[in-house]
Amino acid sequence: MNISFNPWVWVAAFLTLSMMSFLYKDNIFYKIGEHIYVGSSAAFMLIYLWYFDVKPKLVDGFMYNTGINKWILIIPALLSLFMLMRFIRPVAWISRWAIAFTVGMGSGLGITGLLQGFLVPQIKATFLPLYVHGSNTLMSIYLSLNNILMVIGTLSAIVYFYFSKEHTGPVKKISQVGITFIMVAFGASFGYTVMARISLLIGRVYFLLHNWLGLV
Repeated sequence: MNISFNPWVWVAAFLTLSMMSFLYKDNIFYKIGEHIYVGSSAAFMLIYLWYFDVKPKLVDGFMYNTGINKWILIIPALLSLFMLMRFIRPVAWISRWAIAFTVGMGSGLGITGLLQGFLVPQIKATFLPLYVHGSNTLMSIYLSLNNILMVIGTLSAIVYFYFSKEHTGPVKKISQVGITFIMVAFGASFGYTVMARISLLIGRVYFLLHNWLGLV
């Protein structure tokens, strides 16, 4: 055993064990680790926003830009001040203007980004040939079956969410196939999530056994 004498390693080990102690029950050590995590995350985000957003884009922009590029920065500065009015009860209503502008702008950018970055590429990815010709027969059969499953899964899942007609007869059978594909997709997503969490757990256990206790 080669225990580390680095005080920061001991702090990290204490916080790691404190968070893991929640597996037993809610306790004071978990609450300490939780509050430190939330507080440090908030402080990090505040510093990050200042050095990567407010200072370079607003402060430095107003100091070094000229013309319209300089004076137009007054608008985001005023909106930011309006946001802070939320904490002053008599003029708290002013913050609604900034919030409404932010929500509207975020919705517009989010819809555009969703369409261009997710929806349209997903639709294009389903326009697949049902038969893939290739020099290797087995590979051609594999790719063709893969494309056929993709098309069947996409169409049957869409039928499952088609509520303008009662799900009876052929529509019901196709929608049941869609449910199967949806459940497989949910299961794969859940599996990836579990794998990611297990990877984090392995990393923390390795830290405790290697960096802290020096057992491995």
